[in-house]
Amino acid sequence: MSKILIILNQRRLYLYQGRQVDRSFPVAIGKDSTPTPTGNFSILNKIKNPYNPALGSRWMQFTRRMHGIHGTNQPWLIGQAVSHGCVRMYNQDAEYIYDRVEVGTPVEIIKSQSNTTRDFFYYTVEPGDTLYKIANSFNTTVNVIVDLNKIENKNLIYPGQKLKIPQ
Repeated sequence: MSKILIILNQRRLYLYQGRQVDRSFPVAIGKDSTPTPTGNFSILNKIKNPYNPALGSRWMQFTRRMHGIHGTNQPWLIGQAVSHGCVRMYNQDAEYIYDRVEVGTPVEIIKSQSNTTRDFFYYTVEPGDTLYKIANSFNTTVNVIVDLNKIENKNLIYPGQKLKIPQ
């Protein structure tokens, strides 16, 4: 079963498949005057190619007050606190999430990583990944990943390999 975890201070969305992180994505969140709500929610509605171009190519509603996870027609704002409480993503990332979640998928939104219970999560290496690319995606360093995973040769990672990533 899928689950979405959004950590607001990281401005990242984590898609879990079972107990492991499938992928992580940069997001834009609500500004101070209209913050993204925190708590436990679930996907209430999904719309492919919504009527409003500002919502990008996918919409996934998670509150009855119309907060959603969606694409954007302003990709340069990803990583900032600029929305009216929604979680904005690059369109291709929203499409990836949309195809892997169903109505009812749990959505947990927390303010900071200090609310998580483990020091790391697992990431599955994808074709084309490098340690540098993975480290950059998760705001860490190659050396931290190498040490945490006891990697002897940092040039030898392979698709399907599970790596511990610090939280």
